[in-house]
Amino acid sequence: MNQNEPLKDEKVEKELSPHPLSFMRLQSLCIFLIIWGILLLWIVSFSEYRGFFVIEWYILVVWALVLLVFGVIASLVTVQWSIFILYLGIVASGIGLIIWLDWLDVAALFLPAYSVCMSILGFLFVEWYRRSHKYIISNLRIVFKGGIFTKRERTLRYDKITDINAKQGILGQIFSFGTIIPVSQSGFGLGADQSFAAGGVQLGTKRAGFLGLFGGGKEVQTPRARSYYELHGVYPYKDVKNLVENLVQTHVITPYQQEQVTVQKEQAEIQKEQVDIQKQMRDLLKKQMTGKGDDVEAEEEEEPES
Repeated sequence: MNQNEPLKDEKVEKELSPHPLSFMRLQSLCIFLIIWGILLLWIVSFSEYRGFFVIEWYILVVWALVLLVFGVIASLVTVQWSIFILYLGIVASGIGLIIWLDWLDVAALFLPAYSVCMSILGFLFVEWYRRSHKYIISNLRIVFKGGIFTKRERTLRYDKITDINAKQGILGQIFSFGTIIPVSQSGFGLGADQSFAAGGVQLGTKRAGFLGLFGGGKEVQTPRARSYYELHGVYPYKDVKNLVENLVQTHVITPYQQEQVTVQKEQAEIQKEQVDIQKQMRDLLKKQMTGKGDDVEAEEEEEPES
């Protein structure tokens, strides 16, 4: 298993990586940057609204405002504020470069080009992140690996799996890839979904709503894990799913087997009790023999004296 030492009698069944389209949620953020960059170039250079952008600052404000609004909406939908922080960093970097290089007069060309360049860098980073994932399915366990700067690894034995959650998106159904989340006995593989959590504000132990629309209190445990702690976007989806289910089934103890294990434990306890009783009887017999020997010696000592 490459860097991992295989266990005794372990056999690797499959080595997998996520499908190239399995991180489309991250790739869509890059696609939006390209679309918005090209659209901005058309608006300020060729559309009937180009007269509105005679003042260069207007171009910068519109560009930044659209990116930030999209970042907020995407963060609310996915309940991940890291998306907004990412777009905020892109906006701040773009504004900083324009001010530092004094390129405000060429903002109509710089901002679209900058958006496309940041999108390309984003695609490269997502691909790097995807390639860092590796899943090893053996006859004894599943090994999950992932991470770029911090390498993470999780090992899960089949006898610890209590449930398997599987899902396919639209692209997954078209290209035959999907995500499989093994849920362990300890609850690993479960996440908490809170209704309207993105718009709420934490106040002590309660979450307050925003304008009475967002926020809320019900929390639901749903199968969800980080991409390097699940079989994320694996291909071919159905074959991998059947393989994992069969391996889990072979490690599950059936009711009859469980009954036999219980009977064997009871028999072992009975045998142990019998051994203890035999030991006690031997000790008692030994004491009786020792007592008789002492009595004989005492009688022999009394006879000469008489």
